[in-house]
Amino acid sequence: MHEFLEMTGLGLILVCVGGRMWSILYVGSRKNRQLVTAGPYSMTRNPLYLFSTIGAAGVGLIYGSVIAALLLGLLAFTVFTITAAKESEHLRTLFGAEYASYAASTPMFWPKLSQYRELPEAVFSPTALKRTFLDGLFFVAAFPALEGIEHLQHTGFLPTIMRML
Repeated sequence: MHEFLEMTGLGLILVCVGGRMWSILYVGSRKNRQLVTAGPYSMTRNPLYLFSTIGAAGVGLIYGSVIAALLLGLLAFTVFTITAAKESEHLRTLFGAEYASYAASTPMFWPKLSQYRELPEAVFSPTALKRTFLDGLFFVAAFPALEGIEHLQHTGFLPTIMRML
């Protein structure tokens, strides 16, 4: 079961990294200059936060704990929801009625898949994509870090303070 949780967690982290990179292809260097409403932004106003929340839950599963996954996912969801609400007010100031219409039809966090629409073509920022990839490595790094801690616990070099399932 532990290995299954770890592999599921790794899968969620890969979804996180891929989803964050997909999202940044759309918003990239246009943030605060243009209202982006296509691709992942057509289904949710905050796909970067959504995918980061998925990654946080994945880290909990890599730890081998459903409880840790739920706690990390809930913590990330709470923080990102508060942040998204503040950003929403900022975007409403920047884009006015255009943002109000977008916000009225597009969920803040959980995606509405039926609303997906794509652009025929998009220009992206390689710098933003690279930065997002490097940020995503934080989630990926959790796997070897937690595996290392687990190894040190199994060999007796590090005490196990508590277990969560």
